[in-house]
Amino acid sequence: MSPTDEQGYTETGQTRTRLPGGDPYGGAPRRTGRSSSRGLVTVVGVVVLLIAAIAFANRGDDSSSGDSPKKDQPKAAATGASGTRPVQTKTATIPSGFAHTEQGAQSAAANYAVALGSAEMFNKASRDFVLQAVMSPSHVTSSVAAMDKAYTPAFNQSLGLSKDGAAPQGYTFVSRTSPIGTKVTEATNDTATVEVWCSGLLGLAGDKSTNPVTNSWFTITMKLEWTANDWKIITHSQKEGPAPVPGDDKASSSDEMSKAVEEYGGFTYAR
Repeated sequence: MSPTDEQGYTETGQTRTRLPGGDPYGGAPRRTGRSSSRGLVTVVGVVVLLIAAIAFANRGDDSSSGDSPKKDQPKAAATGASGTRPVQTKTATIPSGFAHTEQGAQSAAANYAVALGSAEMFNKASRDFVLQAVMSPSHVTSSVAAMDKAYTPAFNQSLGLSKDGAAPQGYTFVSRTSPIGTKVTEATNDTATVEVWCSGLLGLAGDKSTNPVTNSWFTITMKLEWTANDWKIITHSQKEGPAPVPGDDKASSSDEMSKAVEEYGGFTYAR
């Protein structure tokens, strides 16, 4: 999540009262031969439908019977699971060594979005390391300069952090990005423009925090190039949304949020 990020909902309902089956005065429910027959017919009908449904689902693509052309078959989701194994290498905690394919570019973009939205971006030394790992070598210097202008000591202090991005004692700083999906909008053999739809958490968890952890939705657009046997970022930008209607979940306590951040690790994202 970048430093430039920041959601009512009315619920109505009806209550239905269901009376108990059988005799409402406590007697045994009446069972007639006719109702038993109906029940048997219903059960047999359900079984027949289930068998037919299973047979239909398992019948495979038989070209000999094929009145339905392949173009009528539903296409896989753009970010559906492909079966390709995630990368096995990392630069410190940041995945690396992605495949030289559009799919590899999507995986790289998703993982780089996580790195760029991490708490490490609020400290100069760790931020420079992240940028060295995700940016194209020819764009590291300009990216470092741009990020230094965004992640200023004053910005850190506005979030309740110290100038160097440290949380006060007894507080937990939360900055996490979770990719929801990716989309390639342009690609050549050695370049790819990928949009990453994300959900993010940002804030300071603590009993007296004036900047509690909040959720946001945004899309990061990255242009990547294939260099040094990996996908790296040339440029990246961010816009708000798409954002769903907020739910009615009860906000967790600061203690619960702090424990969740400390106990739940992140993922390596693979297309």
